[in-house]
Amino acid sequence: MDNFKNLRIWQDACNLTVKVYKLIDDFPNVERYGLCSQLGRSVNSVGANIAESCGRFHYKDRTNFLYHARASLYETMHHLVIANKLKYISNKQLSEISNDIQDLNIRLNNYIASTKNNNH
Repeated sequence: MDNFKNLRIWQDACNLTVKVYKLIDDFPNVERYGLCSQLGRSVNSVGANIAESCGRFHYKDRTNFLYHARASLYETMHHLVIANKLKYISNKQLSEISNDIQDLNIRLNNYIASTKNNNH
């Protein structure tokens, strides 16, 4: 049950979630049910899908949830770009979190490839 907690990609996804939640604390109240909600759900979905993949027996099921995690990572990036364009986050904040997202994306892609290769 705890095996996903040992995965660096899951740990990094959790850290990313915390960073994003701290960012959206400063968004205007008008965005509480808009961009804040969308951004919070998409970033939280990254780690949740990684964790859920660990509960799947067949590698195709596992990789499917990892693909969902990757898609949520891209969705999160989209919402962050919009937040930057609306001046809710600075260029520096966007750049820093973009680096985290890119690093996680690379490791997630490598984990997907490893999962597929180890289970054929």
